[in-house]
Amino acid sequence: MNDTSSAPSKRQGLKRVWHAFFYSAEGLRAGWSEPAFRQEAVLAFLILPGAWWLGQSWTEMVLLVGVVVAVLVVELLNTAIEAAIDRVGPEWHEQSKRAKDTGSAAVLLSLLLCGGVWLSALWRWWSA
Repeated sequence: MNDTSSAPSKRQGLKRVWHAFFYSAEGLRAGWSEPAFRQEAVLAFLILPGAWWLGQSWTEMVLLVGVVVAVLVVELLNTAIEAAIDRVGPEWHEQSKRAKDTGSAAVLLSLLLCGGVWLSALWRWWSA
C-alpha cells in the first residue's frame, strides 16, 4: 500500500512549509544555472552593502535593497517562462516568441528601475 500522506496536495502546516522551502532552494539552484541570473546575483552581492551607506533612512535602504531583489525575482520569473516555453517544444512559434520577449522586457524594466533608484541615490550623495 502506497503512503500518499507526503504527496504535495496532502501536506499541511509546517510540513508543507518545510517542503516548500526545499522546492524554493531547487528553484534558486536552477536560476543559478542561468548566466544572466548569476551575473545579477553577483552584482547584487557587490552593491547591496552600499544600500546601508547610501540610504539616509530605513525607508531609503529598503528601497535600494528592494529594487535589487526585484531584479532577481523578475529574472527568475523570466527563466521560468523560458523553461515552460522550451518544454512545450523546440519549434519556433509566434506566441512562444512573444512570451519570451515579454519576459525579457520585464527584466529590462526592472533593471532600468533599479538603475534609476541607485543613480538617484548616488546623485543625491554626490551633490550633498
